[in-house]
Amino acid sequence: MTSRLKQLRKTLKINQTNFAKQLGITQTAYSMIENGNNPLSDRYIKVISSVFGVNEAWLRTGDGDMFYSSPYEKEFTEIFGSLVPATQEYLLLMARELLATQERLLNPPTEQQSCSPGTSE
Repeated sequence: MTSRLKQLRKTLKINQTNFAKQLGITQTAYSMIENGNNPLSDRYIKVISSVFGVNEAWLRTGDGDMFYSSPYEKEFTEIFGSLVPATQEYLLLMARELLATQERLLNPPTEQQSCSPGTSE
């Protein structure tokens, strides 16, 4: 995680002092976190995610994009993570159905595609 912290800070073009101020800690305390001497607490992970729009999964594990690509993605991720597995599965099923419906609405079949082969009108 320390390498991702440094990568994030460099991407944002913020020095350690200013990054630390956003977290409400000293530059020395932040430096110790970034260098791996002290762990980054869940509280600060949440602050970084909120303040800088960082994908928490990326910060923790490296999965996904560094930043949320949509203003709704963070909220959706938080809601999804708080659901029990059975409800997560149901929500995923509903999302797939919604995606299929959107695809049909945005790309309706042309008249030629809607006719069966071998039939004439």
